[in-house]
Amino acid sequence: MSLATTGLTLDTGALLALDHPTKALAMQARLEAARQRGGTICIPAEAVAQAWRSPRQARLARLLKSPDVDIAVMTLSVARTVGLMCAEANHDDVVDVHVVLCARQRRHAIVTSEPGDIARIDPTVPRILV
Repeated sequence: MSLATTGLTLDTGALLALDHPTKALAMQARLEAARQRGGTICIPAEAVAQAWRSPRQARLARLLKSPDVDIAVMTLSVARTVGLMCAEANHDDVVDVHVVLCARQRRHAIVTSEPGDIARIDPTVPRILV
């Protein structure tokens, strides 16, 4: 997390990494480091929908229950903004675009498994590869 960012916004790949055998420890360490620096964590609800596949995703379930995690919902106003951003970026993945919007609003870095997709929407948003 750079000095210019105030936390982390997680995309679907970051959520899946929490329960991936080879990525879980690094992902948990990244989240803990952000918290220790006073950073916030945001997860768009649509990313949860893409990542949630089983009640056995224990680490993901624990993260979602954390009181310090902001689950960002797509209200009508947010949906309109995301739609405009999709048009501007010529990008049709509303989940990715909502992730970028959340990160912009909070001055977060995005933890992602697809940094190229995020960069197509906004190359200025800091990206951290899962």
